[in-house]
Amino acid sequence: MPEHNPAVESAMEGELALLTPEVRRSADRVGALLHPDFHEFGASGRHWSRAAIIASLAATAEPGDRPVAVSALRGVQLAPDLVHLTYDTEYDGSRAHRSSLWRRTEGRWLLWFHQATPFSARTT
Repeated sequence: MPEHNPAVESAMEGELALLTPEVRRSADRVGALLHPDFHEFGASGRHWSRAAIIASLAATAEPGDRPVAVSALRGVQLAPDLVHLTYDTEYDGSRAHRSSLWRRTEGRWLLWFHQATPFSARTT
């Protein structure tokens, strides 16, 4: 059984919050979870800055959207202020392997880097 790790649990809580429609459509709530230096390589191959991802999520998330389905969520604390999460998602028939780095900054865990790699059932 995995040991209790508050740092990993905090990062997981933040990651799962970012996948809910309620948080995604709020620029303030998304921004509160992203590190000032956040960047992402999305499943589309696009490189996202912090400002671009906040604007995109706020513009595309609709009330009543369902949450992104998450499976195989795992985490490890790499350093006192760094947590690495991996998991898979499925949304509207699209699947992605995901990797996130969370950094403790001024006492809070913030998403610093995220990468999504699309996959199909044939490639798992």
